[in-house]
Amino acid sequence: MLKINEIYFSVQGESTKAGLPCVFVRLTYCNLRCSYCDTEYAFYEGFDSSIDSVIEEVKKYKCNLVEITGGEPLVQNESLELMKRLCDEGFEVMLETGGSLPIENVDKRVMIILDLKCPSSKMKKKNLYENINFLKPIDEVKFVIGTREDYEWSRDIVAKYDINKKCEVLFSVVFGELEPVALVEWILADNINVRFQLQAHKFIWKPEERGV
Repeated sequence: MLKINEIYFSVQGESTKAGLPCVFVRLTYCNLRCSYCDTEYAFYEGFDSSIDSVIEEVKKYKCNLVEITGGEPLVQNESLELMKRLCDEGFEVMLETGGSLPIENVDKRVMIILDLKCPSSKMKKKNLYENINFLKPIDEVKFVIGTREDYEWSRDIVAKYDINKKCEVLFSVVFGELEPVALVEWILADNINVRFQLQAHKFIWKPEERGV
């Protein structure tokens, strides 16, 4: 059984899949407490569901792209089986994970969005850098940047681990904390090979709205 916070149909707001219709399966629980968290309701709220029931619900939307998110999905070991089963069913599966738990056992067909935590998140100490060794070309690493310190740290981590030679690298701002133009100017000034992104869903809907 899994503890599910919500299942909903929307468009991808982030990653290289941004703008595409997607079914989101948000799992309950998180082992992190980021300073800027926008899904605190997923820490505890949820309902019990079997993997079969989750897949049945996902199929109702007739959409091939599915993202497993949270909270932190990998807190629940059953999430690994859910992703495998979805892949077996022919879905294109994405995993959004906070980067503090091992990704080694995630099905290799899954596109992993690995969110490495910057200093202003207050969770930098939780980053499991060994995960970088298991990244695949289809995966993406995301940095959510709220300050100049965050930017410089992210830039240096990308260089230290040669992340952009392994997979796509995404830089985005902490919504409401850093102006997007500032981050874009820093990226251009340093001419680094990263993809700037905005959280599109926060511009389409109200930033605090759920289920979008």
